[in-house]
Amino acid sequence: MSTLAINVTKANALVHTARGVRFADRMLYVELTDGREIGVPLSQLPWLNRATLAQRHKWHIEPLGFAVYWDDLDDGVEVEHLLG
Repeated sequence: MSTLAINVTKANALVHTARGVRFADRMLYVELTDGREIGVPLSQLPWLNRATLAQRHKWHIEPLGFAVYWDDLDDGVEVEHLLG
């Protein structure tokens, strides 16, 4: 029974994956593969809020889309945390 719960959780996590990122009005927006977009105030991500514009735009999506990561800043955000 617990194996089924783990498999459902993993399958559900793969549905909510990142496809893109944009910044506007002191907000970070992450576009999901299901068409939704999640907005987070940069004030809630101090490490990203302090970053330069050039640093903010050097992001990549982690394999399987579970997170967005900024190598220059050595930090990132997981889609699951944005949804929860």
